[in-house]
Amino acid sequence: MAGKDRKKELARQRYARQQARLEAERARARRVKVIGSAVAVAVIAGGAGAIFALTRDDGDGEAKANAAASPSAKPGECAYTAAQEAGAPKDLGTPPAKPAHTGTVKATLKTSQGPIELELDGAKAPCATNSFAFLAEKDFWNKSHCHRLSTSEGLRMLQCGDPTGSGSGGPGYQFGNENTEGAKYGKGTLAMANAGPGTNGSQFFLVYGDSQLPPDYTVFGKITKGLDTLEAVAKAGIDKPGQDGTGEPKKKVTIQDVAIAGK
Repeated sequence: MAGKDRKKELARQRYARQQARLEAERARARRVKVIGSAVAVAVIAGGAGAIFALTRDDGDGEAKANAAASPSAKPGECAYTAAQEAGAPKDLGTPPAKPAHTGTVKATLKTSQGPIELELDGAKAPCATNSFAFLAEKDFWNKSHCHRLSTSEGLRMLQCGDPTGSGSGGPGYQFGNENTEGAKYGKGTLAMANAGPGTNGSQFFLVYGDSQLPPDYTVFGKITKGLDTLEAVAKAGIDKPGQDGTGEPKKKVTIQDVAIAGK
């Protein structure tokens, strides 16, 4: 290759890398936001509300790159891959590859608005359950707050689990989806929020009313007690709703501790 052509090629490659980095930064900033996109939004008849996708609005960038780079797990094991995420403790580590829980696990979210009791499904979602228990035992969520509330007819949920409260934070690792085939997000569902395939981390959402979502989010348990607490938070409304109609709840929900039964 001639010297001049070589310089052009190197310049083109530098530009491509810069654009890829910019796209990754934009994607990270939008990560795990509840948004309405042209594909994912359907307006309810009469303008009463909208159906939102619990993901970002782009199908490229960081989410696809992470999914492509994620190694396949061995049978009976989980693959947790490192990720650069805001709020991730330096020495947190990752959950054990072999799930510690393969049956029903009882957990309690101790919040500033009252306890919310959960049952995690280690049989259908062992990797999500394994991660949730790992983070609980590390006190990862202590003093974090649930940063996003949706009260629309198509999506009634409270989203929690980001240590930064911004919607873009996580534990510093990611893992793939489970238990999504034919998934429904009815009242009482506990599911993982994500930014696309292979990007589950620490953020999850609690469904307090039937919601219409595509089967793209790992269902890993259910709410057994505390729906009245979530309903009271929803009734108080949203503080400064964004363009998508969601935002921080006026009645702030701070996670004080997450307890796993028997631990």
